Amino acid sequence: MRFLRQSLMGLFLLSLTLGLLVYAGTLVRDAVQARLNDTPRMPEARERVFAVNVTPAAFETVTPVLTAFGEVQSSRTLELRSAVEGTLVDLAPDFVEGGRVSAGQLLARIDPADMQSEFDRAESALLDAEAELREARRAVGLEEDALGAAEDQAALRQRAFERQQNLADRNVGTAAAVEEAELAASSARQAVVTRRQSVAQAEARVDQAETSLARARIARAEAQRRLDETEIRAEFTAQLSDVSVVAGRRVSSNEQLAVLVDPDALEVAFRVSTQQYARLLDEQGRLRAAPVQASLDLYGTNLTATGTLSREGASVGEGQTGRQLYARLDRAPGFKPGDFVTVEITEAPLERVVRLPATALDAAGAVLVVDAEDRLESIPVTLLRRQGDDVLVRGDALEGREVVMERTPLLGAGIKVRPLRQGAAAPAALPDLVELTEDHRARLVAMVEGNSRMPDDAKERILAQLSQERVPAQVIQRIEARMGG
Repeated sequence: MRFLRQSLMGLFLLSLTLGLLVYAGTLVRDAVQARLNDTPRMPEARERVFAVNVTPAAFETVTPVLTAFGEVQSSRTLELRSAVEGTLVDLAPDFVEGGRVSAGQLLARIDPADMQSEFDRAESALLDAEAELREARRAVGLEEDALGAAEDQAALRQRAFERQQNLADRNVGTAAAVEEAELAASSARQAVVTRRQSVAQAEARVDQAETSLARARIARAEAQRRLDETEIRAEFTAQLSDVSVVAGRRVSSNEQLAVLVDPDALEVAFRVSTQQYARLLDEQGRLRAAPVQASLDLYGTNLTATGTLSREGASVGEGQTGRQLYARLDRAPGFKPGDFVTVEITEAPLERVVRLPATALDAAGAVLVVDAEDRLESIPVTLLRRQGDDVLVRGDALEGREVVMERTPLLGAGIKVRPLRQGAAAPAALPDLVELTEDHRARLVAMVEGNSRMPDDAKERILAQLSQERVPAQVIQRIEARMGG
């Protein structure tokens, strides 16, 4: 009995196993046939519409502002150097770094003992030269008097000779008397010539004395100049910089003591490109006296100063590009030479231009506009200036059109868009949570599960949200937009 009972039990289990296998095979066959015979459901294709910010293109006259960076410097800078060698015996109290001095103020004095001695010697030599000139002039006067006397004596001797000759012609005088009178007249004439030579020598002595006097005066003036050079004075009202001496120090000739910097004669030097420089020229090709504003950023407390373009560099400079420009600052309180400032130059006004955000222009020089069917159209424009985050463009086709403010790689000609205009009413907000029907929920779940490109963790998170009774509206909209629901 026991063997029979176990045999029946084994037969029953075998029959049950075969039945389950047959049932499982039937299920698999039906599933495969249903899968093969089922028509695949293709999601409905819908055109994607992008929301874009647009602005109307308005033509206007704009005055561009050119921005550059430059350095403040003083147009009046003078190096104070010692003209003579010596010891500094006196320094002004203001002869310190940053000290303010006025024009003509005595700043330093070099020991003048040697220069004073040289001046005294030159003064003595000048007195000697003046005395020599006076003596030479007196000698000329005496020689001229002697010459006059000799000429009078020669005239008398000549008349005596003529009288003796007249007597001889009348046979009254003798030949010996005539010869004696002639010799006397000749001796008198010889004396006149000698006196004339003496006068010439006296006049030459006067010339030499005058030359010596001129040399003495030059030597005295040079000694006076060297004596004056022992005093160092300020040429103009300024501040002292690079002070490198103290009282008692011995300085050499041409040694720099300090630098005079005029704090009121400030200018800014900056460099611009050649293209920017060409925009600052007038019709005659000269640099316009354009207004300039220099600003120094101090993290909240900015210093500003106005000025005017004054000149340009004569040459480009080795290893440099563009043009070096200089602007004279009218009044610049707080600025110091060496400050690095931002320079804004006002250019000539531009007529019939459109100001757009820089993001509206692509690299090819075109912008996107919205047509009557809310589709994008590409229009080429001419870029005139860049003004910070904006651009100034010109194009006749822009008149009356709406321009896309921000371009993205997804936007292009022919794309359907939904324009968002400034000041327009905002679209109605979607409800936060939506209650789904079972059919709608199943369709969304099938879309998520059938998306093989979605990461598993994101898929689980979305399925968990769809399993709730109320689902966020943004999730539903995103699934239907991306998966063709």
